[in-house]
Amino acid sequence: MLPADRAPHFVKSFERGLAVIRCFDADHPARTLSEVAHTCDLTRAAARRLLLTLADLGYVHQDGRLFRLTPRVLELGYSYLSSYTLPELAEPHLEQLVARVRESSSLCVLDGDDIVYVARVPTRRIMTASITVGTRFPAYVTSVGRVILAHLPDEEVELRMEQAELKPLTDRTITSPDALRAELCRVRRQGYAVVDQELEEGLRSVAAPVRDRGGEVVAAVNIAVHAGRNSVDSVRNDLLPHLLATVAGIEGDLRIANPGRGT
Repeated sequence: MLPADRAPHFVKSFERGLAVIRCFDADHPARTLSEVAHTCDLTRAAARRLLLTLADLGYVHQDGRLFRLTPRVLELGYSYLSSYTLPELAEPHLEQLVARVRESSSLCVLDGDDIVYVARVPTRRIMTASITVGTRFPAYVTSVGRVILAHLPDEEVELRMEQAELKPLTDRTITSPDALRAELCRVRRQGYAVVDQELEEGLRSVAAPVRDRGGEVVAAVNIAVHAGRNSVDSVRNDLLPHLLATVAGIEGDLRIANPGRGT
């Protein structure tokens, strides 16, 4: 969430270039010039200049009327991930957790209004959407997102609630700001979040926060299960203890990690 009034240093053209990159996704891997202009709220001339610049730099490929991202865009995320200690520290713990519970587990961080997967160990596919490192979902509707949101300062939570666009992704999705506030308070008190089929029908997940050496919540780890195999009670009683033990192990490694590399 960015303020309406930009700072004097703000470079609008750079923002537009990033918007063009972000407009390509799993549902729209290829777009025409008109589609890019419409999606990014640009004139056709501006969209064309940005697309051709990205093509010159090797980030976009043009095939007739269609434009696609190239693998080179992975460099943008890799620079972050390769210098980020937390996913490296967490992955062995996630692998051990998945071996014990035989369900998928992921490590996520908050980015704007979304959570982003930065480490993942899958077992079987339980969602319609394919999840990989870099996948994003709205934070308000995920267990990892709620765990992180619940530990933000109260004033930031309130600002997010005022600006939130809570869309129903299933019949169970919380779409009331007041109900979501109450849920975040409950998550903060109990120290974990359970989300029952709010992101996708048939999907349940439980998440716990990961704190850095200063006690600040910097990420969250989840276990995701199919609702047909695991009740909400079994998620809490059988899976949550393993999840909390895994998070404790990650936090222990963070406390002794090289502080020069950061979390």
